[in-house]
Formats: sequence, structure tokens, C-alpha cells
Amino acid sequence: MEKLILSILQVVDSSFNSEVIECKSIVLVDFGATWCGPCRIIAPIISEIANEYKNVVKVVKVNTDSNPSVATEYGIRSIPTFMIFNYGVKVDTIVGSVPKSTLVSALNKSLKIK
Repeated sequence: MEKLILSILQVVDSSFNSEVIECKSIVLVDFGATWCGPCRIIAPIISEIANEYKNVVKVVKVNTDSNPSVATEYGIRSIPTFMIFNYGVKVDTIVGSVPKSTLVSALNKSLKIK
């Protein structure tokens, strides 16, 4: 089993548009914060997904505390929240520290509608 740990791009208010909206592929956005326990619990799963889907899905993180504009624009009320964008269009939202299978299922569904 490959144990490559990819660094997940930290996206900020000023780079969200170029990194997510203008991206010509599927993007999984992880909205969270450093103090959030459930965010820390699910972080290794997000890393696994980033590694397993590295050639087809871009995975990015947004710290909602330091990037309130994007969090407000997308109505983030609870963290962690995950949004899947397909060529800049939001196609799915998953709220909470969910099992890996839930995120993988949502990603696979998004890859089919590409």
C-alpha cells in the first residue's frame, strides 16, 4: 500500500475563485477550522481521498475562521462541511464528520456527471 502523503492545498478567500471555481475538474473543498475536533478526526480520511483520487480530483481546505468571505458566500453554518464542485459548479454538499464511504460515494457520483 502506498503511504504517500500529499499536502492538501490551503485555499483562502482571495484564491478560492482561481483554485476552485476556475478549475477544469472536480474539486472537493473541505471547510473547517484548526480548533474543530471533528475536522481533526476526519483529516486523515481527507488525506487518503486526496491520495487515492490524486489524478482525477483536486482536494483543497478552507479555514473558515481566517476566510469568512467564502464561508459566508457558501452558507457554511457547521464544520466540517465538504462541497464538491464540477467545473466550478457546486454539485454536492456533505455536512459533518462522515464515514469515508459517504465522501467516496459523493465523489464517484460527481465523476459520473462530469
